[in-house]
Amino acid sequence: MADDLKPEQKRVKTADARIDIATIGGLALALAGILGGLLLEGGKLQDIAQFTAALIVLGGTAGAVLVSTPLTVVMGALQRLAGVFRDATVPFTELIDEVIGYAAHARKHGLVSLEQQALEVEDPFLRKALNLAVDGTDLQEIRNMLELEIELEEHHIEAEAKVFEAAGGYAPTVGIIGAVLGLIQVMKNLANIDGVGHGIAVAFVATVYGVASANLLFLPAASKIRARMDAEMRRKELILEGVSGIVEGLNPKLIRSKLEAYAHVAPAKKVKKSKEAQETKIAESPAAGLEA
Repeated sequence: MADDLKPEQKRVKTADARIDIATIGGLALALAGILGGLLLEGGKLQDIAQFTAALIVLGGTAGAVLVSTPLTVVMGALQRLAGVFRDATVPFTELIDEVIGYAAHARKHGLVSLEQQALEVEDPFLRKALNLAVDGTDLQEIRNMLELEIELEEHHIEAEAKVFEAAGGYAPTVGIIGAVLGLIQVMKNLANIDGVGHGIAVAFVATVYGVASANLLFLPAASKIRARMDAEMRRKELILEGVSGIVEGLNPKLIRSKLEAYAHVAPAKKVKKSKEAQETKIAESPAAGLEA
């Protein structure tokens, strides 16, 4: 059988994290645009290089987040931040091939024959699903257990994404606080008229830091974490559907047809073209001529 599992060829390895070009490139493009615009307007990088403004914005934002969010969630969010800059996603096509390999093997040798192979699966969710199937767990119970795990993980990741969303809300306000603090210092030295203009300009740097950090880092990070979450949930739903098909004893080709919907590998145009070709072939067949 062509789809029969060959562990050394079809078992999906845990993906090595690779740099997310979109994140790095997006940050670089945004900074280049902002700083380039500043230089074109005749400004200097020293105009916005203010350590005290950065300290006020980042320190104040971090403090506000800690007040509003449990520490365990904040720590999890900081660990999740690495996933914004690195991508460890396994291509769905490879995952589908692995699941179909198990399906073909189970159809040929029986579900129990997957017992040893299930223990060697690297993906924790797939390993758990296959072990439940091999142990003879009822299909509905398998679905209930795995769907609950998916739902809880989604809730957990959403809570971590909200940490950066909250930071994106606090940062601009803290930036305004920094600007006001700077203006207070300017007002205390009105006697030095030459330094008032410079002092006001420096005071507003905190506002720039607050708005920039919110819209270039915190809010985009929350969106990227949710995007990663959606892909992960879809991957686990794919595994759930695949293992359910294995338990039901469905034909591996039918299982593949269901799973390919998750990877969007069946364009509508190809399907339509194939259908039209089939109808043309039927119309041109000898049997069709006799009926005419």
